[in-house]
Amino acid sequence: MNFIIFFTIVMLFMLIGEWVSAATKAYIPSIFVTAILFVVGFWTVLPKDIVTQASFGPNFVTICVSLLLVHLGTLMNLRELVAQWKAVCIALLGVAGTLILTLLIGSLIFNWHTVVAAVPPLTGGLVAALLMTNGLKAEGITTLVALPVSMFVLHSVVGYPLTSYMLKKEGRRLVAKFRKEKIEIDENSPLTTLSNESPRILNLPKEFQTPAFILVRVAIIALISNGFALLIHNVINPNVICLIFGVIAHQLGFLESNALKQAGVFNWLMYGLLAYVFAQLNLTTPAVMGTIILQIVVLIFLGLLGMFIASWILAKPFGMSRPMAFSCSLTALFGFPADYILTTEICHSVAGNKKEEAYLLENILPKMLVGGFATVSVASVIIASVFLKLL
Repeated sequence: MNFIIFFTIVMLFMLIGEWVSAATKAYIPSIFVTAILFVVGFWTVLPKDIVTQASFGPNFVTICVSLLLVHLGTLMNLRELVAQWKAVCIALLGVAGTLILTLLIGSLIFNWHTVVAAVPPLTGGLVAALLMTNGLKAEGITTLVALPVSMFVLHSVVGYPLTSYMLKKEGRRLVAKFRKEKIEIDENSPLTTLSNESPRILNLPKEFQTPAFILVRVAIIALISNGFALLIHNVINPNVICLIFGVIAHQLGFLESNALKQAGVFNWLMYGLLAYVFAQLNLTTPAVMGTIILQIVVLIFLGLLGMFIASWILAKPFGMSRPMAFSCSLTALFGFPADYILTTEICHSVAGNKKEEAYLLENILPKMLVGGFATVSVASVIIASVFLKLL
């Protein structure tokens, strides 16, 4: 009985977030609302393991990530993926702006250990936060052990509405351009609709084209991707390989466009992954947060300011609008799946029809996904590894 109750609560939080987002036309993003609900719940009555008991445990989520990233690869082609090198540069240089400002000014305000402990999770996700927490314990700096995880909790909550605002500005700009220049786009783009496309390889009769047939092929690509990552000793992050191999499998005709949506499981997997991400918000308490809130707020402000300055200066040389450049950099605050959710939510709310939505997604989503991988999956882990030696 408890499992069903916990599952219902988790999905209710998701639902409230979606309804608030719909009611405010995405001015208040769904993941921001859901994150706040989880934080309040964990600080009051919710058990810390509610998400695991609701069936969204670590094993399920590991599968979710691989399958979803292969699926996202079916929404792009190799040319689009390679073309996102500018988004990668902007995102990484935005992170560099964060590092420079927090280290230069932050170390003048707070002691060195405080700044070093807080900055890696500010430029990335949970992995960076946990690396710094373990490093602080190993060095015996127990007074700052709660700082990295608390930074992770707060900076993503700040990042959601700020990114939403920037993406809305970019979306309106692109829609105005689309309408003015009367740009033609495929109305059946895989980014916004389900196509009846069959895989060119293994093109079996329609009665054999079942959801399980799609899931098996997506799982095979995910398995190959993770196996390849192990083969190269994770020199390239497995998540990045899943995305790239998903693109290749789609281009070769092994996977159809929008694979998991055609299989009918995309939303289920996305909700499970989001729930697991929000479960990490149980790692701190109001009492702990109260002792370090000043350091967190000041360093978040400095980090965002550094990111903003770098993005604003570099946007024009890299051929991007300033809101788009800043949005790419802001992916460092949360990464996947939040970058996907925010982007699709904003594009849907700003667009007036399916063609406009497809145009927005094609121009924004690849940049946000690749920017998120560059910062959270790659750069933040490297930064955390370096900063551990600075403690």
